[in-house]
Amino acid sequence: MSRPRTQAEYLARLVPPSVAGLNRRTLLAGAAGASGLLGTGLLAGCGDSDSGGSGAKTVSMGSNASDPTPKDVLAKVSGAFKTSSGIEVAINTVDHNTFQENINNYLQGKPDDVFTWFAGYRMRFFAERGLAGDVSDVWGKLSGFSDAFKKASTGDDGKQYFVPFSYYPWAVFYRKSVWQQYGYQVPKNLDEFTTLANQMKKDGLVPIAFADKDGWPAMGTFDILNLRINGYQFHVDLMAGKETWTSDKVKKVFDTWAGLLPLHQPDSLGRTWQEAAQSLQQKKSGMYLLGLFVAQQFNADEQADIDFFTFPEIDSVIGAKALDAPIDGYMMARKPKSEANAKKLLEYIGGVDAANISVQTDPGTLVGNTGADTSGYSALQQKAAELVGSATEIAQFLDRDTRPDFASTVIIPALQQFIKDPKDVAGLLTSIENQKKSIFTS
Repeated sequence: MSRPRTQAEYLARLVPPSVAGLNRRTLLAGAAGASGLLGTGLLAGCGDSDSGGSGAKTVSMGSNASDPTPKDVLAKVSGAFKTSSGIEVAINTVDHNTFQENINNYLQGKPDDVFTWFAGYRMRFFAERGLAGDVSDVWGKLSGFSDAFKKASTGDDGKQYFVPFSYYPWAVFYRKSVWQQYGYQVPKNLDEFTTLANQMKKDGLVPIAFADKDGWPAMGTFDILNLRINGYQFHVDLMAGKETWTSDKVKKVFDTWAGLLPLHQPDSLGRTWQEAAQSLQQKKSGMYLLGLFVAQQFNADEQADIDFFTFPEIDSVIGAKALDAPIDGYMMARKPKSEANAKKLLEYIGGVDAANISVQTDPGTLVGNTGADTSGYSALQQKAAELVGSATEIAQFLDRDTRPDFASTVIIPALQQFIKDPKDVAGLLTSIENQKKSIFTS
């Protein structure tokens, strides 16, 4: 499914095509017309499995874990939960991107009792609109989470709406054997990074693996450049609509990125992140800025050959301690068919047993519960945990730190347009700013 290109199209997608008597062309004609349908009660979600009443021995879950490894983790967690509780989990798996694009429709229709989602602004956004259930009592039974994780799970009203499960830092990944072969050294600043990338090009490698077919990976590049050039506070304020996109600070981010684009893997808009990761795995690329989940694309006997470094500093005053480290987890529908079972499942997911399953199964994430047995972590995972622990500021990722409609309808097409043609940065930023004003004041 393609990303919506306008706010009107985004809002129109909130209405399922199965609703009789509605003309999709009319909906696409304007955002106001689509917005008016939000309160009609005609929206239907994609989670339609009947989990029964509170006494039933089943609970439904809407899942975006469509890739093999996270899907396997969830299947094992659900199986272990059934063994311990006698409650079966009916999992409704939807392609990751499709799930995100249809989340509003899903939550306002017939959502599953529990669903996968993210910490940060996107969690608070739905909690504030009454589209998620309060799980504060579940948190009263959880242990092993830091105050930072609890804060990331808390809505603006002080209640908890999210149970963390895993997280992963974004960094620049590479294969040790390739770097040893060519004698590459970890760069300490942007000049060294650029010099290294140019040397990789001379050595016949693609310096920086890159993909943005799905729209979100390029956000990671913007995030890290903005964090390095302008600092954490400016970045989160920009995401919250408090700073202007037409400022010289943002222009510098795009100008810096434009200078790096020739060192990136070409034709990125037709490539998935998995395909880009495979170019690193196949030793065709020298490095890749992505999340720790890149390890999921490597064979078991290749895991020890993966290493990373945090993106180097650009401004010595700002340094290189801030990073993206998104938290993935689970939320409860506002009116689950089986609230008691949903909360039992969330309590299990937030516990040590579920965390241990993740440690044993997924080499590409870290678990949030500190009570888990992390002795099974690979050297890569241990280093990643240390990186997050040493970070001075942690962002949740662009499309989780801002309004979902702004990310989908404005930022994704803007970044892809920039990748196609990085020459008219001023015009691009003016367009972003104008659309931002419209969305954030709506």
